[in-house]
Amino acid sequence: MGRTSDARDKILTAAQTLIERRGYTALGVAEICTTAGVPKGSFYHFFESKQALALTVINEHWIEQRRQWTELLGGDRPPLRRLRDLFEATETVQRLGQQDNGTVVGCLFGNLALELSNQAEDIRHRLQEIFDAQIDLIEQVVAEARERGDTAPTVDPRAAARSIVAQLEGQVLFAKLLNDPGQIEAMWRNCLALLGVPADARLADA
Repeated sequence: MGRTSDARDKILTAAQTLIERRGYTALGVAEICTTAGVPKGSFYHFFESKQALALTVINEHWIEQRRQWTELLGGDRPPLRRLRDLFEATETVQRLGQQDNGTVVGCLFGNLALELSNQAEDIRHRLQEIFDAQIDLIEQVVAEARERGDTAPTVDPRAAARSIVAQLEGQVLFAKLLNDPGQIEAMWRNCLALLGVPADARLADA
């Protein structure tokens, strides 16, 4: 059982690394297995197709990311401080990816959405679910900030959350394009403006 689990984990790790570096379409099963150091036959023991593998990579990545987002956006800290923590953590992830790969790898979900949304309906649908879940998490924080009077009273938490997720994906895309994680620093200023908070505001508890 241990060896079987190890082989599956190696395939998943190799697939995620290769997808982040090169995208999905250009990859073949043989290359994934070579990178993982497992026989090609092992692949079809765990996954019926490359698309099934991609869905598993997406799901495994979301389990970890959702845990991180829930931790960052939860707790007793002021809601806008939690949002800023999320942006800073996202920048840190991209900096670490740049150190490991030599270039900014971007967002796995965003990369696959751009590459496969018009080709693989199952993947498009799953990515849509994940982005909706991200919006749900941020909507809760924005609603709390509005209740505290930290945002303009006219802010629509759902619409604002959608815009924040879209902007975050966009800044990560720019970070990848320019190979510069510092592009994500603009998110905090953008968020303040979107939520109707003066750009020069300094929250006493932030």
